[in-house]
Amino acid sequence: MVLLRRGIATMASLKKASKVVCIGRNYADHIAELNSARPKQPFFFLKPPSSILLPGDGPVIQPKGVNLHYEVELALVIGKQIKNLDESDEKTAFDSVESYALSIDMTARNVQNEAKKKGLPWDISKGFDTFLPLSRIIEKSAIPDPHNIELYLTVNNEVHQNDSTELMLFRIPRILGDISKVMTLEAGDIVLTGTPKGVGPVVPGDVMRAGIKVGGKELEEARIEVAVEESTSSYVFTET
Repeated sequence: MVLLRRGIATMASLKKASKVVCIGRNYADHIAELNSARPKQPFFFLKPPSSILLPGDGPVIQPKGVNLHYEVELALVIGKQIKNLDESDEKTAFDSVESYALSIDMTARNVQNEAKKKGLPWDISKGFDTFLPLSRIIEKSAIPDPHNIELYLTVNNEVHQNDSTELMLFRIPRILGDISKVMTLEAGDIVLTGTPKGVGPVVPGDVMRAGIKVGGKELEEARIEVAVEESTSSYVFTET
């Protein structure tokens, strides 16, 4: 196992991550609402860093022909290179996390469903520009136990997601261990830890707000407020 230290992450450095690794199906009720199979081990996929939308950088853009869904998630900002991490080494796992952020993993649900049905890759459904709104960086000291915080997301001030990270099926050491045995996690990489139940659609004109509560207290740096607008691009999704 190799661990190399780098400097403290900045908002600008987040967009320079070599990769964004996302854990899928990590909350049982979310698995049920999408009629998916429960995984026997962590299941992950990639989003391109170009999908990152930093605070104040504008709205989430809905491509034409896309059924756009939100998924609120706790994000880990990696501070050290991790390779072949043993999940039982919890200290090393948590030491490798430099900071946290809140994220909204935007998904083109109809695109994803079509790809699943036809056995095709579904990278497109996760990878459009603006499909990963992030909060400001959250210092580790603000989240003493990342497995005991409340994630929430509202659409037009109506609560749609509101659950505790204690419901994760696979916890952070297991997540980082499994990922690092497949691909090396580099300093600056971002890992999304999965979304709880309540995912659903947004349309142009909607405003999403999301946040984290620790011990019932809101973390100001975790707040996300982002509107949805329709794309003016010539791109229109059509069946593959």
